[in-house]
Amino acid sequence: MQRFVNERCDLLDQKGHLTYPGYSTYEVWDYERADIRASSLRIKEWDYYYVGNEKFGVALTIADNSYMGMISASFLDFTDGFQETKSKIIPFTFGKLALPPSAEVGETSYKSNKIEMSFRVKEKERHLRCNYHDFWNGFPLILDIKLTDLPRDRMVIATPFAEKKTAFYFNQKINCMHAEGYVQMGERNYTLGTDKKDMGLLDWGRGVWTYKNTWYWSSLNTVLADGRKFGFNLGYGFGDTSAATENMLFIDGVADKLEDVVFKIPKNEAGEYDYLSPWRVVSPDERVKLTFTPILNRAAKMSVLMLASDQNQVFGKFSGTVTLSSGEVLEIENAVGFAERVYNKW
Repeated sequence: MQRFVNERCDLLDQKGHLTYPGYSTYEVWDYERADIRASSLRIKEWDYYYVGNEKFGVALTIADNSYMGMISASFLDFTDGFQETKSKIIPFTFGKLALPPSAEVGETSYKSNKIEMSFRVKEKERHLRCNYHDFWNGFPLILDIKLTDLPRDRMVIATPFAEKKTAFYFNQKINCMHAEGYVQMGERNYTLGTDKKDMGLLDWGRGVWTYKNTWYWSSLNTVLADGRKFGFNLGYGFGDTSAATENMLFIDGVADKLEDVVFKIPKNEAGEYDYLSPWRVVSPDERVKLTFTPILNRAAKMSVLMLASDQNQVFGKFSGTVTLSSGEVLEIENAVGFAERVYNKW
């Protein structure tokens, strides 16, 4: 049974344990880094924004993983399958990037002689700016985007890790925000705001993670044939989800909760994941029945001493059906989104 939490409360108690594991549709838990009772090496904080439509997308990340920070930008062109990602690693940040304790207000920013990136949050607007010098072939990635028309509901979850009581995952996902502004990289110039499908997503994470884990995550922002905005957040592998999963549908900004989902990723003859062949994303109760046809894989693999990461964030097209709790069946046809499998030793 999933626990819905609707009364404001501290995220952690005096021992650093989650007070009320569960899910919500708004920021009901109050997070303070100082309340954590685990090793400072295990604290992970990030703000990740993805903005795009059926033709292209951009992703921006500012993360403080304590022993290292990361500033990252990605540009993706779905028409010709082009992609580019650049990242800067900053050693031993330990909270120095000062990510806000709330997703509701504040500024997340980084500035150096090669990168300027900021996310400024106001009550009804999120303002993203980036100037990543020498991003591709000598060209910078420059963007200025405002996210408005914030939905009524979002996905908010607080889950523990069974193997360590002071470990937890506190996360918020805001889907289907309207995007307006511009993106420029060399001769590739895009204007956002004229199409209803120009939308943005926030993935806001704070927590204490165990050393080794694998997660699956998928997100979609689109417009249905009848003009309604539709999105979803699907995923698992984020701690002990016995109190709640993070699986949720959004129809015109209103949340519709799901139980479990499964990502069925094909494998080749050698038994390795074949990320660029069609996947199936389904739920045991058959409310989600989707085929995911990949366009490109934003892959990254790293192994240094005790640290390792194998990330495959695949962008492609979803087709199939999802069923609302009311019984209404929604038809999804070639809607561009992403699905990922990430393995970390961090």
